[in-house]
Parts: sequence; C-alpha cells; structure tokens
Amino acid sequence: QVQLVESGGGSVQAGGSLRLTCVTSGYKTLRMAWFRQAPGKEREGVAALYTRGSSTYYGDSVKGRFTISQDSAVNEMYLQMNSLKPEDTAMYYCAASSSLLTAESVLDYRRYNFWGQGTQVTVSS
Repeated sequence: QVQLVESGGGSVQAGGSLRLTCVTSGYKTLRMAWFRQAPGKEREGVAALYTRGSSTYYGDSVKGRFTISQDSAVNEMYLQMNSLKPEDTAMYYCAASSSLLTAESVLDYRRYNFWGQGTQVTVSS
C-alpha cells in the first residue's frame, strides 16, 4: 500500500507563493502528481513527475508558474506555486500511480490509484 499526506496549503493574496509538500510511505510508485479540484469542477491535472527520472509535466494553466520536484531521500514531493491567481483556488491532492503512464495520460486523474486527503489553497484578489 501507499500512503500520501499533503501539507502546506493556506490563504494567500494574488501574486503570492505557496509550497505544497506530499509525504509518501509504502512502496515506491512510478508516477506522482498534483491535482486540484474547485467546487463544481472536474479534477484537474496540475503537474506530474516520473519518480525514477527527471521528466516533469505541467497543465497549461500553471506552466511557468508552478514547479514540481521530489526528494527521494526523504520520500517527499513538492509543488512550488508562484504568481498565484484567484483561479488557482482549489483543493490540491497528491496522487501516485503504480503504472508507467504515457505522456498523454500522465495528467489524467483516472490513471492514479493512490490519493492523499487534500490541502486547501485559497487565493484572494
């Protein structure tokens, strides 16, 4: 089994920054990602990485503002969020997949089988 615990969410003004952390335990998965979901909207892929390499992937709405990274030594994944906008407001989830996903599916939430409980990010204008 894999357990994921997110932290680092909070409230910030537009233009500000936050750093989310996902602590993982259990066996090592191949793909990890951040997703977000705002009320009434579908879960959206934010960023993903390949745990055994350096490949990273980003959703179009966050490219150039968010950075995903990992520290394998401490089993943590991060999402550095800069230049935050009110439309970034959502519950952010850490997810992991035991499958080697293609680039086309790496931001598809249906491909992930392990999820954290989420951390709320609220950006005010």
